[in-house]
Amino acid sequence: MRRLLTLLTLLTTLLLAGCASDQRNQALTTTLNAYANVVRWGDFQTALQFVDPKVRAEHPPTSLEMARYAQFKVSDYADDQGPVPSGENEVHQVAQIGLVNIHTQAERTVVDHQTWRYDPEKKHWWLTSGLPPISE
Repeated sequence: MRRLLTLLTLLTTLLLAGCASDQRNQALTTTLNAYANVVRWGDFQTALQFVDPKVRAEHPPTSLEMARYAQFKVSDYADDQGPVPSGENEVHQVAQIGLVNIHTQAERTVVDHQTWRYDPEKKHWWLTSGLPPISE
């Protein structure tokens, strides 16, 4: 009887852990898709809301930096390899973003190395690497 109770406890724990993992993975997929869509539309003001609030507080973008984002239209956003886990609550993703300068019509591509962190309390994924590096 004791073995049966131990086995049932173990199975219940594994099932609950699996459900939590499924919710976290679904939240990641939803967040990454929403972020990609916002960036594709060139809405960097909204994209800023995906950045971890602690990161935003420590490194708030200046009005000049946000004005630079307004100088570009996004022509492409590709994250071909998808997110790669780098810890229990962290993933990395590399996206290539095509940008067209609205003044010169010059096009270029920037590589955005994204780091996403999961907050288990709020059940939310946050971008900790900041907005794409467009001024490099």
